[in-house]
Amino acid sequence: MKNIIKDYLNGKIKLDIYQKISIVCLIIVISGVFGWIYEFIFYYFNGGMKEFYMQGGNFLPWINIYAFGALLIYLLTKNYKKSPLKIFTISLISTGMLEYLSGLIIYKMFDGLRLWDYNVEILNFGNIGGFVCLRSVLFFGVSGLMLMYIIIPICIKIIKNYDSKSCFKICMFICLIFLFDEVYNLIIARVLNTPRAADVYKDLGFKYVEFKK
Repeated sequence: MKNIIKDYLNGKIKLDIYQKISIVCLIIVISGVFGWIYEFIFYYFNGGMKEFYMQGGNFLPWINIYAFGALLIYLLTKNYKKSPLKIFTISLISTGMLEYLSGLIIYKMFDGLRLWDYNVEILNFGNIGGFVCLRSVLFFGVSGLMLMYIIIPICIKIIKNYDSKSCFKICMFICLIFLFDEVYNLIIARVLNTPRAADVYKDLGFKYVEFKK
């Protein structure tokens, strides 16, 4: 693993197109799951440590904005692997902008709908309109470091141990499962008027954090 990290930092890791796509697929899956776990734990503490809340709108434990944010970090910082400060700063700014703009656009387009609201959360210092706060962007900055220096080297080590085409098929298949879950709950279920994940989980007794318009 030390050799992988050393070669990775020095730009000596050579990946073919199948391996590169496999890395992207793993980033999408791992980051989305990581975000789900983070929010699952955070809202337990935010709610007074009385009960756990389901997060996201999918059947699988995955939240899309964390996956998109991780891809953004990867694309913007992949050439700065030797500079943790640059990675932290770029991660903090880019994902902070992504979070703020996403929250604001959803709020404006859907009549005041909020999928998160830092106005009513703990540790919300530096809060801007409830869409972004200092805690969130600092967390994203640290997460960017984890992504670039821990997650990606581990992914590289994994895919290097297998045939690139076989690994590509497995990673793509897993990624498509998560993405189909997202598309189903976001679009298909609305069009066909079939049960969405949130409805199913609520019927089973799971609780969600509700943000008022």
